[in-house]
Amino acid sequence: MKRHRHQEWIKFLEKIDASTDPKLDLHLVADNYATHKHSKVQRWLARRPRFHRHFTPTSSSWLNLVERRFREIRQKSLRRGTFRSVRELIEAIVESVEAHNEQAQGRLWKALPDEILAKVRRARAILNKTPTA
Repeated sequence: MKRHRHQEWIKFLEKIDASTDPKLDLHLVADNYATHKHSKVQRWLARRPRFHRHFTPTSSSWLNLVERRFREIRQKSLRRGTFRSVRELIEAIVESVEAHNEQAQGRLWKALPDEILAKVRRARAILNKTPTA
């Protein structure tokens, strides 16, 4: 969608809700973007107990698979490209996504949640000790 407001997030959640088996619990993993926490989103989710929200820790884009995919597109498809228009840029991104999807495989998380959270705590401790300029 062109915009990323709470209205679009709710439309996306409605699509997920309508296209999945109603007997299944759904776990949403999202970043801390305000759209994902908007009061209307919270009310929508409160009426659907099969949805369970999980937020990635702040400053941990490496945990966000969407961010990782964006980085891959940027590095492999856009970095050295020349685009004379927004349309050409969009075409390059779509081409990259389609090529990726032809060979796509699922992701298997190997780290346990406690290991990930421990790593985040260690990183924060180091950052908190780093003097600011």
